[in-house]
Amino acid sequence: MFSTLRNRFGIPGVISVIALVFALIGGAWAASGSGGHGKATASAGKRGPRGPKGPAGPAGPAGAQGPAGAQGAPGANGAAGPQGPTGATGATGEKGANGLKGSSGATGPTGATGFSGFTEKLPSEKTETGIWTVNVNNYSNFQEAPSPISFSIPLAAGAEEAAYALDKKETEEEAGTGGCTGSAEEPTAPAGVLCVYTAREQGFQPFMNLSFNGGEHNYGPTGTVLYRFSNGCGCYELANGSWAVTAP
Repeated sequence: MFSTLRNRFGIPGVISVIALVFALIGGAWAASGSGGHGKATASAGKRGPRGPKGPAGPAGPAGAQGPAGAQGAPGANGAAGPQGPTGATGATGEKGANGLKGSSGATGPTGATGFSGFTEKLPSEKTETGIWTVNVNNYSNFQEAPSPISFSIPLAAGAEEAAYALDKKETEEEAGTGGCTGSAEEPTAPAGVLCVYTAREQGFQPFMNLSFNGGEHNYGPTGTVLYRFSNGCGCYELANGSWAVTAP
């Protein structure tokens, strides 16, 4: 029993209980007329003062866990935090498998026939150009100095009285003979006409004629021959320039 009381109240609690029991017994004895006296005194039944409070007992064992409470309402969303620093670049992933080859698209329409130096005949209204030069050294008499003009692309046919040659002055100041309004740097010609322009001349007289197969101012499908007249100065003579011909 003493062990039970000690476990329940502790040593201080047991002492308090024993003191209380003795106090009750003493009070009962005094009330019953101890010492042969049948009358109890008034002071015999008075309770004594409360004893000091004993020390707190040890904590009892933890109680069983109670049931879970009801889920509370969701709280408000907090403010967005600042953006974190950029993370390190990840490793390169493996190369994926090649995709399937798509089907070939439809063939486009054939383009227009181009114009090149391999064209068999110069098309109508098209112009081709070139250069010419003639050099003579130590001529002692008046002679003709020929310079061939060859068309890179042949014409369908030649022409008579349709070749015009302009000396340096005519090229620079009086261009316009036969419709030849170009220059030595940018030669031009009307349709069906051969225009010859002079860029430089030294010692030569003006043009004598333009001929093909002996006809003056003529040209054939592949070109003509340009003649300038040497003055027989016994010096070095030269002339050069450019030409243009347009197919009729």
